[in-house]
Amino acid sequence: AGAPAPRDAVASNNRLSGPTRAAPRFTTLTDTDSSAPPSQIILASGSPRRRTLLAWLGVAFNVASADIDETIAPGATPKAAVLELAERKARAIAADNRSGLIIAADTVVAFDCDILGKPADDAAALGMLQRLRGQAPEVWTGVALLDAAGGRFERAAVRSVVHMRAASDAALREYIATGEGRDKAGAYAIQGGGGEFVTRVEGCWLNVVGLPLCEVAARLTEFGVAIPATGPVCTLPGGAVCPRLKAD
Repeated sequence: AGAPAPRDAVASNNRLSGPTRAAPRFTTLTDTDSSAPPSQIILASGSPRRRTLLAWLGVAFNVASADIDETIAPGATPKAAVLELAERKARAIAADNRSGLIIAADTVVAFDCDILGKPADDAAALGMLQRLRGQAPEVWTGVALLDAAGGRFERAAVRSVVHMRAASDAALREYIATGEGRDKAGAYAIQGGGGEFVTRVEGCWLNVVGLPLCEVAARLTEFGVAIPATGPVCTLPGGAVCPRLKAD
């Protein structure tokens, strides 16, 4: 029999700081690792910010970077795109691991019927930020969880809306020169200097960073994983509770 069909879900609802968190507990899987220990969690990401965020939950995990084709199918919606890319990452890691609970995520910015990924170069970054300034683009993150041993698979997409201020070209070029946004969807990092261009966020703030802990924690719980973190698992800068948790 094949693996269970995924269950899709969608939810909508400046700096990376907040309450004191537990120190990160993770290791990096190498080419010599054939599998993760039973019940071990594997984060399918090379992103330092996703590693930091997942560690906030207090769970132990390994890290394995997924090398996949990130081409988005023409006409795909932002939701469909992030779900597909997150699933590709999870299944790529599962192919090399006989056991373990794999968590994968992918984030895009959507504006004016276009999906904005990472900029190809600084000129592309400037073009992206010029389009987004003074606007309210959406940020979508797809989250996929896959039990490599049992085949159980679930995924969800979380949507946030980011309100951007009308920054000058000079301010945009100065920011681009820092290099911070070169590997970020939409060409900016809300948790860093790019947060200066944001006036407010509707929905989950950590979703814009790249990993909506509100959704990840809920999905981990469904897989039987205990969350050691105390207090709110997903917060805004300064420690306020994520609006999505308030709505539950």
